[in-house]
Amino acid sequence: MSRLISWLPVFMLALMVTGCSDAGSKSRATERSPLSPDQRDAEVLGHEIFDLVDRAVDYRGSHMGRPAANLPQMGVESLTPVTVRRVVNVQREPVVTVAFRQTGGREIISCRGDPQILEDKSLNGRFTIMCTASSGAQRPMVVGQSSEP
Repeated sequence: MSRLISWLPVFMLALMVTGCSDAGSKSRATERSPLSPDQRDAEVLGHEIFDLVDRAVDYRGSHMGRPAANLPQMGVESLTPVTVRRVVNVQREPVVTVAFRQTGGREIISCRGDPQILEDKSLNGRFTIMCTASSGAQRPMVVGQSSEP
């Protein structure tokens, strides 16, 4: 029993040090994320759009140039817990729109992109999508610029 009591202060100190280091890393992570709220929203939607455009282009390539009529045809759900996703084809080119399901507190509520973003990402490391703000205004947003120094 006395052995257990002698280890108790060491154990408590270890718990306190671990707790302090976690709090410090969380505040440092927040400091390293200087993105504005609208840019954070565009990044989330943009990465999802990029993935869906890539899948749509792959589908078209493997189906003799015929684009998918909808996301389920590509094997993709149109609803996620956070977003609503749509694809339309404009002259056989997929245009993907992703919108947040809950728009309260969001600066950007939806964005759209086409296959041009695949080329832009491969050449520049970033790409531009057209986004709709909560005010209804539309504007281009660059996705991937946060990875630059």
